[in-house]
Amino acid sequence: MSFLRALRIRSLALLWGGQTISRLGDSLYRIALSWWILEKTGSAAALGALAVFSLVPMLLFLLVGGVVVDRLPRFRIMLASDLVNTVVVGLVTALAVTDRLELWHIYAASVVFGLAEAFFAPAYNASIPQVVPLEDRPSANSLSSLSWQLSGVIGPTLGAIIIAAGGTSLAFGLDSLSFLISAAFLIPLRLIRLPAAPAEHGASPLSDMRDGLRTVLASPWLWVSILAFAFLNVTDAGPRNIALPFLIHDHLGLDVKALGLVASVFSIGSITGAVVLGRLMYGAAALGGLMIALYGLAPSLAVLLGAAFIYGVSFSAVALIWTNTLQEMVPQEKLGCVSSIDALGSFVLMPVGFALAGVLTDRIGPALVFVIGGSATVALALLSYLHPGVRALD
Repeated sequence: MSFLRALRIRSLALLWGGQTISRLGDSLYRIALSWWILEKTGSAAALGALAVFSLVPMLLFLLVGGVVVDRLPRFRIMLASDLVNTVVVGLVTALAVTDRLELWHIYAASVVFGLAEAFFAPAYNASIPQVVPLEDRPSANSLSSLSWQLSGVIGPTLGAIIIAAGGTSLAFGLDSLSFLISAAFLIPLRLIRLPAAPAEHGASPLSDMRDGLRTVLASPWLWVSILAFAFLNVTDAGPRNIALPFLIHDHLGLDVKALGLVASVFSIGSITGAVVLGRLMYGAAALGGLMIALYGLAPSLAVLLGAAFIYGVSFSAVALIWTNTLQEMVPQEKLGCVSSIDALGSFVLMPVGFALAGVLTDRIGPALVFVIGGSATVALALLSYLHPGVRALD
């Protein structure tokens, strides 16, 4: 199959294999943590605060991470991040096993995760074009998306089974082990050096950052899309990440297995989108908004699963089109910094979205949160498409 051809590159195969295992562990951790907080506090605001504690440090250090990634070996940065996460999740596991785990421990761990992600994410995004030829990058990016979504298919359902059988501490422990395995896969890649920088490469980290900002501002398709997704991630990600457990538990009266099933079906849709890639990024974003609204209107689990599948297709199409476009149109020596600016701009309002979704879920209920968020997502996607630079991109 053509989308698998990049796996013949040893460096990509190692990177992809390690990250697939790590992402599977993360999916176990996320569903275990969501259910632990729901049972511990019964508060959507507490779940929203968890996301804020993770996102804020990531956003504060993303630009620093992008500059570092363009100056230091990228695979060593990823290796260090995985080792830090191994230790942190190991401590969370130990506290859970001894029945000493408290909410503030989870928040503290999330801060460390956010700091590590500020360096890991731009390093990962910049490392793929470093080791994969241009003609194989669509395959590599599809594989990366596939990795996320395979873990999303298997992880939530597996996590629900693990929680039911061995409790949340077992899921936490498996996530720690997954980070350690990912680090082991990165060890053979640690000697890969950065690509040779051109003569105009900045003499200081600050000049690199300014150069990256100039690159973004000089490309309307880039800065308009970053601005658009700053708001789309409020109206889309807030309900999906915060209100969903409460929609399942409180609104539909179902258990953690249903939460895992919805997440898995969403990922099956994303795999479909990764293999059969769409072409209209903002059209896919609008379709995803419609499905988010349908989450809130769904009268049964069957309708919710159908919406999750279609939403997964649209989500994957948006992500893949954007990743391929960045890698094709941004010079490789600037990709780390530009990727960090992209992530910062796109995610800067996400803590607001998570906190707002948590508060609104407690006050007006999860179903209405999905309807409002989905409708706003559709409106924002269609409004963004009016810009000529965005239409040229699609």
